[in-house]
Amino acid sequence: MRNRRGITIFFLVFGICLIALAIALQVGWIFFNLQRIALLVVGSIFFAAIITGLILNMIFLIREIRRNEQQDAFLNAVTHELKTPIASIKLYLETLKKRDLSEEKRQEFYDIMLADNARLLNTVEQVLQASRTRERQKSLRNITKTNLNSLLEEAVSIIKSRYHLQDEELTFTKNDSVFEVFGDQNELLSVFTNLLDNAVKYSKEKIKVSVRARNLDSKTVIIRIKDEGIGIPEDELKRVFRRFYRVTNLATQKKKGTGLGLFIVQSIIKNHGGKITAQSEGEGKGSTFTIKLPKVS
Repeated sequence: MRNRRGITIFFLVFGICLIALAIALQVGWIFFNLQRIALLVVGSIFFAAIITGLILNMIFLIREIRRNEQQDAFLNAVTHELKTPIASIKLYLETLKKRDLSEEKRQEFYDIMLADNARLLNTVEQVLQASRTRERQKSLRNITKTNLNSLLEEAVSIIKSRYHLQDEELTFTKNDSVFEVFGDQNELLSVFTNLLDNAVKYSKEKIKVSVRARNLDSKTVIIRIKDEGIGIPEDELKRVFRRFYRVTNLATQKKKGTGLGLFIVQSIIKNHGGKITAQSEGEGKGSTFTIKLPKVS
């Protein structure tokens, strides 16, 4: 609302200034044609208002179109993320019901269905977390003193299990210092698992993701999650934290997602008094996400 008001005022002032300049350059003519200039001024102001309205309508229309496109993409992505695992689970259940399978094959099907179920829960949780953004900004629900080393180890373990990774594919360099912050353990864990999940999902054929934590100073701890994946174009680095936003390149289009993950991550970090930034040297050159959180004093 403030943006619209500011843009409106700008164009009105700009139009009036142009009229004033034109008048100032014809002082003598104005002196002898007061009645005509009065009509000219009124008409010019009216014309400037019309032009301003057209420009503003065009700006807001373009913004609305972009917003609708992002929301449509989000709905399509969520629909896909819900339908695909449901269809998969249904297929395996029907197979288990109709066919006499070996115990080994049955266990394989159970594992696949559990993975699909986890995918469903993750999608639903992301949507619910995004809807809780305003509530989250008011207060944290379960504030406790949290050991970040333990939390990062847990997140690494979850992702290794989810993608069946080897130790060299996802490494956590543990610092001897004990990093503690006040915060919601579940929400901070979701931040780290979300970032690690993205790092693995958008890796190239060879996965190499690293996690490090250290003291930045006496009041701040810094966590870096680095990958050697598809990277992020420089002009999109600031936009990756927007709601529904997804990087627009061929590699990301092949991977389904809701466009909510990084938006939720930033919301949680901000609510913990911290900051998150994304760095990348460009497409194909990997990404680094840096989190700064206040330490327990």
